[in-house]
Amino acid sequence: MLFEELSLSKSIQRAVFEEGYTQPTPIQEKAIPFILAGKDLVGCAQTGTGKTAAFAIPIIHNLHRIIGSSKKTKEIRCLVVTPTRELAVQIGESFDTYGKYTNIGQLTIFGGVSQVPQVDQLKKGVDILIATPGRLLDLHKQGFIDFDSLHYLVLDESDLMLDMGFINDVRKIVKLVPNNRQTLLFSATMPMAIRELADTFLNKPEYVSVTPVSSTAEIIEQKIYFVGKEDKRGLLYHLIRNENLSNVLVFVRTKHGADNVVKALKKHGVNAEAIHGDKSQTARQRVLDHFKNKEISVLVATDIAARGIDIESLPYVINFDLPNIPETYVHRIGRTGRAGNGGISISFCSKDEEPYWVTIQKLIKVNVKTIKDHPFPWKDAEQNQEAKPDLRNKKKPEGSNSRKSDASKKNKKRWY
Repeated sequence: MLFEELSLSKSIQRAVFEEGYTQPTPIQEKAIPFILAGKDLVGCAQTGTGKTAAFAIPIIHNLHRIIGSSKKTKEIRCLVVTPTRELAVQIGESFDTYGKYTNIGQLTIFGGVSQVPQVDQLKKGVDILIATPGRLLDLHKQGFIDFDSLHYLVLDESDLMLDMGFINDVRKIVKLVPNNRQTLLFSATMPMAIRELADTFLNKPEYVSVTPVSSTAEIIEQKIYFVGKEDKRGLLYHLIRNENLSNVLVFVRTKHGADNVVKALKKHGVNAEAIHGDKSQTARQRVLDHFKNKEISVLVATDIAARGIDIESLPYVINFDLPNIPETYVHRIGRTGRAGNGGISISFCSKDEEPYWVTIQKLIKVNVKTIKDHPFPWKDAEQNQEAKPDLRNKKKPEGSNSRKSDASKKNKKRWY
C-alpha cells in the first residue's frame, strides 16, 4: 500500500513525501483507516515501527478538514498524554513535521521547567496539546486548560505509564475530557492491565497489533559478551577504541551507574554524556540534541530517559547492564535498526545477570552470537574458587615480604 491510497489531504501527503516516506509501516497501514473512520483504537507495536505517525497523521488530516485556514481563536481539540518529557518532545516534533503545511498548531508541556512560557502559549490557543500527566493536571487545576472542544484523546506508551505509576493520573484525566471523544491507546506491549484499561476508557475499540514484543528486528545484528562485572567498563572502552565505535547508545540500570560510566569514559578521552531522571529537562534536551547532531559519540542512558530517543540512523546499542524484564531488552535494541536501517546490538552479561539472559533468550527465540575473543572473558565462579589457594591458617613462606606485595597491589592500576 502507498500513502496515496489512504485518502489523506494533499498537504499531509506533501509533508510525508518530503520525509521520504512512500509506504506506511504495518501499524500505520492498519491503524490509520480506523482512526480516519472515527473508531476508538488500541494499537500494539514494538518501538521503532511508526506508532507516533500512525495516530498523528490521521488526527492532523481530520482536524485540517475541520479547522481549514480559519484564523479564529484556537481551542484544544486533541490531547496526547505520554509518560516522559522526551517522548512528549518527540511526539510534538512529529506533529510539527506532518502538519507543517496545515494551519494546525501544537504545544508540548511537561514538568521540571517553568510553566510561564507554557501558560502564555495556552492563552494564545493551541489545537493539539501533548503533555505529561503531572504538568497537565497541575495547569488544568489552575484553570489554564479547557477540554470542552476536545475531539481526540491519545494515551501513548500506556504500558510505560502503568510501570511509572501514572494510572491514577490517567483516570483523573479521562474524567476531565468529554465523553463523546475518540480515544486512541497505543502501547509497545499488551499485558492484561492494558486490556483492562482499554475496556474501561474506550468505546467498542478496534484492536490492531503488529510485530509482537517478543520479536526483534531481523536487520539488527545481536551479540553477547560474557564478562566479569568489574570488567564491564574496561570492555566498553576496549570496544569503543578498537572497533572505532561512535554514535553509541549505552543502557545502564541506574542513574548513579550512568554517571560512573561517563566519568570513566571521559577519563580516557571518550566524548560521552549521561541522560537520566536527575538531570534537568534543559540539560537532558541539550545532551540529546548534541547526540543527534553527533557532537557526542556515546550517550549513556537509563531506560525511562531513553524511551523518547528517536534516531533513525543510530548504528549501535550496548546493554551495559542487562534488564531484568525481558521485554525491556526488545525495547532497548529497537532503538537501532529503525526506518529500514541496519544496526548492531551488543550486550554484556556478568555472572549475576545470567538468569536475565536466559529469560531474554526464551522471549526472543534468536540465536544470539556469543563473542568469546575479548580481553575480559567471563569465568565461572566455581573455576575461580578452585584456582584460589587456601591461605587460611597457613604460615607465610620464609622470606616473604608482605609489604612489598601490598605495594605492588597498590601500583597495579585498573584503566578506570
